[in-house]
Amino acid sequence: MPTNEKILAVIPVRWASVRFPGKPIADILGKPMVQWVSEQVQKSSLVTEVVIATDDKRIYDVVIGFGGKVVMTSPNHQSGTDRVAEVAKKIECDIVVNIQGDEPLIPPENIDLVIKPLLDSGELAVSTLMTAITSSSEILDPDICKVVVDDSGFALYFTRAPIPYNRDFESMDSSTTDSQMGVNQMVLGHKHIGIYAYKKSFLLQFSNMKTSRLENIEKLEQLRILENRYSIQVVETKQNSIGVDRPSDIEKIVKNIVKKK
Repeated sequence: MPTNEKILAVIPVRWASVRFPGKPIADILGKPMVQWVSEQVQKSSLVTEVVIATDDKRIYDVVIGFGGKVVMTSPNHQSGTDRVAEVAKKIECDIVVNIQGDEPLIPPENIDLVIKPLLDSGELAVSTLMTAITSSSEILDPDICKVVVDDSGFALYFTRAPIPYNRDFESMDSSTTDSQMGVNQMVLGHKHIGIYAYKKSFLLQFSNMKTSRLENIEKLEQLRILENRYSIQVVETKQNSIGVDRPSDIEKIVKNIVKKK
């Protein structure tokens, strides 16, 4: 899809992590994780520039070492979105994509998919992705953010709780198997995939909004957008990606890379 819009992809990464300190430079088959992410983003057919944003000199030096573009940002940011906004403010662009720094196998197709709604609509300010949940363990997992949308694909709500609540499965708990439920690949809900595309003007506005009530309760900053009565277009994808939360997750990534070779 040819476009005259300049599309900036920013990968915010930091050293501090309770479960996995130094995660962005964790070695995966001889390359730091942040390099894997950057190389996947560069395969997008729509992104025109990729920048890594960090507040840590160790990460900065590693990125310089593999030839990536990196910007040092303030250490005082409360979220990755604030870090992305600081970078975007200084770079000429029309659309900004916030890429998770812990998904080394992020499908480039998903990046294009999240950008397209903003290219198609001059009114839309932000878009994101979701994928179907067919597993009872996922719908019950509070680490997995769920989203419900209206008939036009706009977000109604994001939550860590099982949503929508299905009364047919009201006795379901973490020990309930899919076969006991008889779901057989029934769609139980939708998992939110944490990639966002913003019109630059809206991103800068969003980063200056006060933290909202529901955002504080759920610890999900996208609720700030909904609480301020802005729309989020949510596009469904069949391509999920594996996030790295703890050192043991690296093994899953390596297996996936080896399987694709």
